[in-house]
Amino acid sequence: MKWETPLQTAILLKRYKRFLADVDLGSETITAHVPNTGAMTSCWETNWKCALSRSPSLTRKFPYTLELTWNDETWIGVNTANANKLAKLWLTQGLIPELSGYQIVTPEKKVGHSRVDFLLENHTSEPACYVEIKSVTLKKDGLAQFPDSVSVRAQKHLMELMSLKQQGFRAAMLFVVQREDVDSFAPAASIDPDYSRLLSLASASGVEIFVYQCKMSLEELSLKRPLPFKLG
Repeated sequence: MKWETPLQTAILLKRYKRFLADVDLGSETITAHVPNTGAMTSCWETNWKCALSRSPSLTRKFPYTLELTWNDETWIGVNTANANKLAKLWLTQGLIPELSGYQIVTPEKKVGHSRVDFLLENHTSEPACYVEIKSVTLKKDGLAQFPDSVSVRAQKHLMELMSLKQQGFRAAMLFVVQREDVDSFAPAASIDPDYSRLLSLASASGVEIFVYQCKMSLEELSLKRPLPFKLG
């Protein structure tokens, strides 16, 4: 996924009110939008280098968006929406072998009163597959972990996948790791033990778990490799 416009590097001064950050562009200090509802633990510190995109819209209150931070080892993708954009590319281009072979990829598929990120259909031998996407940015104890704060919403998504599996569909959880300084994944049991428990239960119930790491750069985000993981 190439950036729509070239990113601009800056210095991150502070994040506040969850969705705002002050950054130093060198010539001026501006406020940028932060598209991330999580705690962003291990993703930023004062005076870290960062990278911003700028919207061409003349009506946006904050035209700059915080996309990446730099910890002297790796770029970290703090825009959680990019995980779904990447997943759509990977799924439509058949880049994830375990989920390839489907002819139709439908985003934001409504299921009851909720929505699942993707529905994959028209495989020659596999049933339709519902796929939920999670952006992983937390590094803890040397591992990529999710979530970075208690997430009742993420717990609900696992229960929905288990229900869909019981109905005869394939159901999959795809974790998109947006940093390169980790080699494996685990649920963040010390942060959200209920999510960790449900992920193990979902796996035991037949929900498929996949973890794929991104290659991060100022030019593009791309698929790097699958990562091993341990549940429980």
